[in-house]
Amino acid sequence: MKRAFAVSEEGAGQRLDAYLASVSEELTRSAVQNLCESGLVWKNGVPANKKEKLQAGDRLEYELPDPAPANAQPEDIPLDIVYEDAHLLVVNKPQGMVVHPAAGNETGTLVNALLWHCGDRLSSINGVIRPGIVHRIDKDTSGLLVVAKDDRTHTALAERFAVHGIDRVYDAVVVGNLKDDAGTIDAPIGRHPIDRKRMCITQNHSRKAITHYTVAERLGRYTYVKCRLETGRTHQIRVHMASIGHPVAGDPVYGKPVKGLPGQCLHAGLLGFVHPITGESLVFTVPPPQAFCDFLKAKRRESR
Repeated sequence: MKRAFAVSEEGAGQRLDAYLASVSEELTRSAVQNLCESGLVWKNGVPANKKEKLQAGDRLEYELPDPAPANAQPEDIPLDIVYEDAHLLVVNKPQGMVVHPAAGNETGTLVNALLWHCGDRLSSINGVIRPGIVHRIDKDTSGLLVVAKDDRTHTALAERFAVHGIDRVYDAVVVGNLKDDAGTIDAPIGRHPIDRKRMCITQNHSRKAITHYTVAERLGRYTYVKCRLETGRTHQIRVHMASIGHPVAGDPVYGKPVKGLPGQCLHAGLLGFVHPITGESLVFTVPPPQAFCDFLKAKRRESR
């Protein structure tokens, strides 16, 4: 199935690979380049070169190749399933679990658990390593993920993510006392030019990123906040909060580890969307994990 985009005024003059990666939630820039080399990207109906410059109004199309059978192995790992039907399921991922297999994490992932639970009833759009995976959260971030069981559902959900049609609210404890009770961070995020495992705020090869935050509780040297994502970039909340001087507590990459926390104090606590098949409006909430709650309790005692 082809996906199509019309180039906006902002996209005029940009390279094709950079622009297409910025407007597609399911493609990285390297993935776009690979598709171009395979002849699976078209500009105005003609096979496109990854380097060519765009004009406003150009029509871009791409097609994902048929995936090979999934090679991740099913594993009998318990899942905290919040909702499930014939088309999708919503899972509360525990802190410390990787979403899909990758170098250094070939087993014990959410995908391994899903393959055991669902068998071959997972969408194939993301190929051999990420069957069913529509979006991701970091290993040491806990919380809600929606998983697609078929390609039709997957495509519809991916389109909702692309137009910011998914409601996502994260619980976070950040370092320091925020000046304002609410605010918006609108700053583009891209790969760090030196440390490729990190993200950063940059104008170079970046993607638009917007985070809205609201103070839920002030805890002395820390602040409990609710972060609503307008976009969903890699490490978005972690990068954005660190950029205003309030890194997420326990974040070993953009802040520093905190005793008693197994990772960053960040939890995807609310997920809402319109069911792509039934049209039903669904909203799910789950409380933060025990370590997060214990940290909150400790900071409340200290701030009295």
